[in-house]
Amino acid sequence: MLDEKGYFYIIDAILAVVLLLVVFLIVNSAISISDDSTDDIKNSKDAQDVMEILSAKVNFTDNTFIGDISKILEDGGNSKESVREVSKISKDRLSSFNLENYRFTENNVLKGKTLASNGDYSKAKDVAVATRNYDDYSYSLSTW
Repeated sequence: MLDEKGYFYIIDAILAVVLLLVVFLIVNSAISISDDSTDDIKNSKDAQDVMEILSAKVNFTDNTFIGDISKILEDGGNSKESVREVSKISKDRLSSFNLENYRFTENNVLKGKTLASNGDYSKAKDVAVATRNYDDYSYSLSTW
């Protein structure tokens, strides 16, 4: 009689351990399922981070990148030559950030003129946009 109770206790313990492992695996699987919304947050952070770098100063005597290109445009009277120069500078600067797909535009004075771009914007999905203003100029960086 005592031996039969021992077998029940062993079987009961094994079932409890198996049940515990099953619960652990279910919880682990639920945690590791990827959420697509985190990609949207990442893209948005990329656009915001790059625009923050372009509009930030290292110290008080430095000019910002956006300030520099705004000065070139203003001094050149927003001419085609000044826009070309700013486009070249912008393309070089944005290439250094290793962004795959982006579009950098000026929306106020130049009426939405694209200054630099990489990738096909017409096929873009989940576009993240960051905007910064400098004097009369308003710059937008779109990433996808």
